[in-house]
Amino acid sequence: MTVCKLALEDGTVFTGEGFGACGEVDGEVVFNTSMTGYQEILTDPSYRGQIVTMTYPEIGNYGINDEDEESSRPHLAGFIVRENSRIASNFRSQEELDGYLKRHQIVALMGIDTRALVRRIRTIGAMKGVLSTNDLSDESLIAKAKASPGLVGRDLVREVIPDTATHWKEPLSRWANLDGAPQRDSNGERPKVIALDYGLKWNIARHLHDEGFDVTVLPGTASSNEVLDLKPAGVFLSNGPGDPEPLTYAIDCIRGVLEQVPVFGICLGHQLLALACGASTFKLKFGHRGANQPVLNLDSGKIEITSQNHGFAVSETGLPENLEITHRNLNDNTIAGLRHRSLPAFSVQYHPEASAGPHDSRYLFRQFREMF
Repeated sequence: MTVCKLALEDGTVFTGEGFGACGEVDGEVVFNTSMTGYQEILTDPSYRGQIVTMTYPEIGNYGINDEDEESSRPHLAGFIVRENSRIASNFRSQEELDGYLKRHQIVALMGIDTRALVRRIRTIGAMKGVLSTNDLSDESLIAKAKASPGLVGRDLVREVIPDTATHWKEPLSRWANLDGAPQRDSNGERPKVIALDYGLKWNIARHLHDEGFDVTVLPGTASSNEVLDLKPAGVFLSNGPGDPEPLTYAIDCIRGVLEQVPVFGICLGHQLLALACGASTFKLKFGHRGANQPVLNLDSGKIEITSQNHGFAVSETGLPENLEITHRNLNDNTIAGLRHRSLPAFSVQYHPEASAGPHDSRYLFRQFREMF
């Protein structure tokens, strides 16, 4: 047994068993309430700088496979579970979770009371922490947790974005398309969409492809001139990690394309679109992370169960008149969707492409297509 400790900035220390890689990492300690989809969580670039705690008690029971990757590698700082399953039982499994984490040098902790940890985060809020199999001194680890930089004011997007452009051609996997959504205009002309990658989940690009778009993925640092020079029919703003307000280059780019082409944003892209239109953002107490977040569609009156992963939100205070609220999170009434009143631009705070996750919001990709 490898002893592993988690120390929080408030002085709380949890001691359990290490698995995955040995080492020491720091980050903001958060929790995710999803029962499945741990591989998608591990490879979601939006978790950069975070130590993720899974609330579901057993993780790893269906293993890991190449097809469920959301990026080229895991991006989170560390991983915490109640129990790591010793058996991976699924016909799609290619690797066990422990070996996968070792291969990618991800430090993980198991065997602690994850309910107690989650209750502490919900009471106090998301906290900075240190996960270590090296330094086992409580006093030292608490000091390191307090000195950790946290997420506010940091540009984490530059740590996860690609260096070059990519022409995306991969469709949805048959396992992610069990509802039979058609691949639109697969043999005809495809409108060109530029997807600005701030930490893009690959399933978003797959959905855009299957909705009939010709998708080119550009690094999120691209300027509006670089985007418009490619003569796109529309622009997509991706998810990504951390605080949106330091990303002035992204906000300037969005302002430059807003009056030229239709725009659709998801998660961080939603926050950046709002900032480009004059809104502000704030940090949530402990964020929204899970595949069971209820959202009210104010246009239809229907409730959608959504997958979410974010620690910041758009503020309703001082919301500019050019933005209209289209969706609300029913857990805390925060803004979950916006639409520009005069320009073809809209965004949502959640993930309609979720896999594993609910499919209630897949219509948003078609809504984007219908703007062309």
